[in-house]
Amino acid sequence: MIKKFSIAVLVFWSFTLWAQPLKMEANVSKIIAPIQPTMYGIFFEDINFAADGGLYPELVKNRSFEFEAPMLGWSEPSTDRFSLNLQSGNSSIMKSNTDQGVKNFLRVTVHNDQNYKILNDGFRGMGLKAGEAYRVSFTADNSDGGIKNIIFTILDENDKSIGKQSIEVNGPWKAYQTSITPNKTTAKGKLQITFEGKGKIDLDMISLYPTVNWKNRPNGLRKDLVQLLYDLKPGFLRFPGGCIVEGRTLAQRYQWKKTVGPIDERKTLINRWNTEFAHKQTPDYFQSFGLGFFEYFQLAEDIGASPLPILSCGMACQFNTGELVPIDEMDPYIQDALDLIAFANDDVSTPWGKVRKEMGHPEPFNLKFIGIGNEQWGPEYFERYFLFEKAILEKYPNISIVSGSGPFPDGEEFEYGMKQLKNSKATLNDEHYYKPPVWFRENANRYDQYDRSAPKIFAGEYAAQSVATVSPENKNNWECALSEAAFMTGLERNADVVHMTSYAPLMAHTEAWQWTPDLIWFDNLSAYGTTNYYVQKMFSNHAGTDLLKITEANAPLIGQKDIYASLVKDSKLNKLYLKVVNTSKNSKPFQVDFTGAELLKNGTGMLLQSDDLQALNSIEKPQFISPKPFSFEMSKSKLEATIPAQALCIYTINLK
Repeated sequence: MIKKFSIAVLVFWSFTLWAQPLKMEANVSKIIAPIQPTMYGIFFEDINFAADGGLYPELVKNRSFEFEAPMLGWSEPSTDRFSLNLQSGNSSIMKSNTDQGVKNFLRVTVHNDQNYKILNDGFRGMGLKAGEAYRVSFTADNSDGGIKNIIFTILDENDKSIGKQSIEVNGPWKAYQTSITPNKTTAKGKLQITFEGKGKIDLDMISLYPTVNWKNRPNGLRKDLVQLLYDLKPGFLRFPGGCIVEGRTLAQRYQWKKTVGPIDERKTLINRWNTEFAHKQTPDYFQSFGLGFFEYFQLAEDIGASPLPILSCGMACQFNTGELVPIDEMDPYIQDALDLIAFANDDVSTPWGKVRKEMGHPEPFNLKFIGIGNEQWGPEYFERYFLFEKAILEKYPNISIVSGSGPFPDGEEFEYGMKQLKNSKATLNDEHYYKPPVWFRENANRYDQYDRSAPKIFAGEYAAQSVATVSPENKNNWECALSEAAFMTGLERNADVVHMTSYAPLMAHTEAWQWTPDLIWFDNLSAYGTTNYYVQKMFSNHAGTDLLKITEANAPLIGQKDIYASLVKDSKLNKLYLKVVNTSKNSKPFQVDFTGAELLKNGTGMLLQSDDLQALNSIEKPQFISPKPFSFEMSKSKLEATIPAQALCIYTINLK
């Protein structure tokens, strides 16, 4: 149980001779604009091992032997390397022709059933918990009949057995399944496979999967990571990226149709982040698409978020090859967008609605938004974008389209993009900001003078960079999070034009990341929210339904005396949420005079604060900086309080 802070610590009327309170005014009766349900959401991209090795909890790496190096992740160590007469087994990759194309499988020839083994070391090891069952599944062709049983053993970090199961195999290709419950928890486990008998056997789709997962589904997601997402109460889920949508080449772009249907028919693809950065080469980074578009839609539904898929616009990443699809060859790309809307929304009597039903979800996913392109810019992008816009709105006029003004929040490409968007029917303009903390503090007024006739704003990717964009030395420190909080008061204050916002990237494996900072970090056993995560959570959990006006000397709070503020009303709960950010090194007294409504005396709040701007959370101290509850009292229609130094404070005020 979290101990509540004393009112004397957080909220009191105590001014020294030199510290005069900042005086604010708020009119509760005048609503400026509705707060969109999508105001605070989640951006997911498969970077930093966020999908395979992360949110998608399959423990076997390269389970179908489809990586470019087909045995990557697998090894066949000898148990008796000193015996010159020992006949070792051997494994080789074979290929078969199927309805889905050529597929790899593993052929094992066992000469000595007492010594031959194959191992899979997982994604920087396998995280396994004592007492929880793990499903072992595979397909095998044992037509020769020489192999009688296959033994699956889970090994700990010291290569000691912590769980074992044997399964009899016989006949031509068929699926097998069993389970193992380890007797010890390990973060660096392995899966060992040994054989009883001698001869040849073919294996494929070798899987070790936690049965304890989000909603305990056969293909369920990692429970602790989804819980962190659920706790954000997000208004939307954007997927699958990011630059991963574009691909470094068109052949490596994300193609949603290849990520739905039976798991074993989804084609593995190299991850575009595997060798993007010299500071973190990860040649073993691939996409199995066990987490595909169906699972993304399902995840959005699970966490109460509106799905926002982003599709290729016919351009590879312009930071890489910039490869273009000729204009007269765009039809398949446009059809992909139309078919995706059909997959999400159409009746089960339609072809794509039938696919959704066969995957276990006959009800529509209620898709309202679709994004075309990620960070594209220039004439080539808009020439292609307008083709999508015309086709989508002709068939699905109620779909809201997300476009973009390029990868940067200013500059020549940005200005060109803004001019094009004003002539478009795009609902939202996706803007990205990866800037130093001071930029976020100085740009809290970015949308105060924004053209209200232009497309609404989707702040689709933003994160304060403690060192520099793409620097491996960036940290999720308190200065970055606090600066983002200051900026977010400006986003909220302009809720009439800012309809969506999301931090990026979302997740990172502590041993397999490519980009930092990130909102959530995890290892093979645990996960934690950063200081930035708690800022996002506090805003999202107090999003409200209506924007109200709060000023100081008739001006918005955009850093005067290092104070930033926004005010919203939750008409469903009959509450006010006052968000105040103090970026200075000193506590600041303030008072707010409320008019237009009667307020109850007692209120509650949440404080996020640290005196150390370099402080951060970690696996060892996951809640080192985390919200602390407090209570306060109103004086009639006046709030008199002091906000601590370097703090975000949310005051919940009850209306009569």
